[in-house]
Amino acid sequence: MAYPQLRLCRSLLFLPASNPRAIEKARSLPADLIILDCEDAVKAEDKDRARAAALEAADQRFGGRLCAVRINAFGSPWYGEDVVAMRRSRADFVVVPKAEAHQQLKDTAGLVERPLLAMIETAAGVLNARTIAADVAGVIAGTNDLSADLGIPLKAGRAGLSYSLQAIVLAARSAGVAAFDGVYNELEDEEGLRAQCEEGRAFGFDGKSLIHPSQIETANRIFGPSEEQVASAERLLAAATGGAERFEGRMIESMHVEQARAVIAKARR
Repeated sequence: MAYPQLRLCRSLLFLPASNPRAIEKARSLPADLIILDCEDAVKAEDKDRARAAALEAADQRFGGRLCAVRINAFGSPWYGEDVVAMRRSRADFVVVPKAEAHQQLKDTAGLVERPLLAMIETAAGVLNARTIAADVAGVIAGTNDLSADLGIPLKAGRAGLSYSLQAIVLAARSAGVAAFDGVYNELEDEEGLRAQCEEGRAFGFDGKSLIHPSQIETANRIFGPSEEQVASAERLLAAATGGAERFEGRMIESMHVEQARAVIAKARR
């Protein structure tokens, strides 16, 4: 099932559900989707506390913005309690890490009774991306784990991920769902973040997952339309009368009208 509001999200901020200060701060941050993480960001001894905190935070909401909870992976010691707890949650989505197979997602969706966002972060997940995307509301490229699974050296860049990233976008588009780029790990490298956001946008991702509030502004700016793009979209909609026609020196048709509407919707978001 398609969730149009997800396609409007530019920034997905992961924060540890075990960190109450981070949760409170997130209520005033301009991220489009807050993801309360009960998985990688939480120590084993804090899992129960993080689960309870995620439920409470999702109940209190984040000022009208979308909220999700990342549960622990299928087969982990905490998966069972996580999925039972999510049935009581007011979170908009449940994030499933290391998604690899249709049955895994079908079972999880039936247990949590919430739409899913699937993290594709293994070679098997990439090869099954098409069937995964058909079962969920959106997909997220888990680039750190995926790089490790593929044997890509640290600091090697993303050249070795090009096929995987495009496969994830293709799978999402074929299913009509949202697709989000992976995180950028270097917190003090603004230029590197900007370049990776631009690369992800060029791949076709709707937005980017983030690990620090300082990254939000860059992701929102690059994955959101510029003032010039919005103005052009507004002019196109005003000029379009249906069918193929000339507009500002180029040919447009119904596809371009829909693209213009999407630009304006994302700008309003």
